[in-house]
Amino acid sequence: MATIYPGNVSEIGSAQSAEPIIRSLTFGDLHDALRRGWDDFKAVPSHAIVLCVIYPVLGLALARLVLGYSVLPLLFPLAAGFALIGPFAALGLYELSRRREIGADASASHAFDVLRSPSFGAMLGLGAILLAVFVVWIAVAQGIYVSAFGHAPAAAVPDFVKRVLTTPEGWMLIVAGCGVGFLFAVAALCVSVVSFPMMLDRQAGIGDAVTTSLRVAARNPLQIATWGLIVAALLVVGSLPAFLGLAVVIPLLGHASWHLYRKAVEPNAAPPQIRPSRRIKRSAADFPATLLQWRSRTDL
Repeated sequence: MATIYPGNVSEIGSAQSAEPIIRSLTFGDLHDALRRGWDDFKAVPSHAIVLCVIYPVLGLALARLVLGYSVLPLLFPLAAGFALIGPFAALGLYELSRRREIGADASASHAFDVLRSPSFGAMLGLGAILLAVFVVWIAVAQGIYVSAFGHAPAAAVPDFVKRVLTTPEGWMLIVAGCGVGFLFAVAALCVSVVSFPMMLDRQAGIGDAVTTSLRVAARNPLQIATWGLIVAALLVVGSLPAFLGLAVVIPLLGHASWHLYRKAVEPNAAPPQIRPSRRIKRSAADFPATLLQWRSRTDL
């Protein structure tokens, strides 16, 4: 267990408020971040979080939308748009990598310790912004589809795929959709590439975190662009077998993103700290109250 250094409060505060120093990234850093992320994934059963929380919610939401509201044309934009909110969904994974880095205990349950982070409110705020971007993207994708095929409801899956791949309207849909989606992806990547890890690490606000993320992207445009392509490729691979591959891809990318942040931003001068984690044993009869026990801790 790592030691918690009390230190001088004013010194720590000034260190945390200092403008972060941005490093130059190499393509080798991207590979090393993925390697370290894979090590974290193997050491911590974080895939259980995705299997038990993220994947079912995503799958049920997509199925409900497609089957209940006949939005088959939006299935691909919905799946692709998950990359926009992925950095927020990986908050617990950043916490696990952070704990392993400083030598603290790290198990799947520790992922929920992020809820007690002093900057959790800022994380929620930025997450809401990314969610708004996601909603706008879906609306734009719907508009592109309507401009290509009109307001007629989509036919069965085989016919819909044939129309998209073999007609001029379908090719226009593909080109316009991918082009506009690329712009959304670039904006989201630049804003969030290191934002959430920084808020967790330095207790930074939204403005400071987003500014730092933009500075990282501006200083390392080729490396960040390559990172975005890696993320997109892995998400596509993970989505193909009925989204089951996301149970591996999302934890890998979440852990790797933490290590990418460490390589892109000079470490904080303040010593790393372990937030106290008092775990109270409860019986099964206390469920679901145990899910909210972090709210009742007045001593944290």
